[in-house]
Amino acid sequence: MKLPVIKHLTQFINENDEDFVVETIETLENLTEIPSLKDEELDVIGELISNMYGALEVNKMIKEGTPQKDALNSFMQRVMGSIDN
Repeated sequence: MKLPVIKHLTQFINENDEDFVVETIETLENLTEIPSLKDEELDVIGELISNMYGALEVNKMIKEGTPQKDALNSFMQRVMGSIDN
């Protein structure tokens, strides 16, 4: 996951609607079912999906009243904590 991408997507959600991101996730998840995709292509799609789910989570925290900077930092700390375990 990349914090600048999540931050950019969070801004996109703020300016538009999270439904765009949800529908994009669904589309990308559907694409992963193509049997001819190479591992590298699946990795890229997976990274995009992860960043989009991250942006949705950060957006949820912001809606609950957490400032954007704190929401981004909190999310990344949780991600890093889950990787370390």
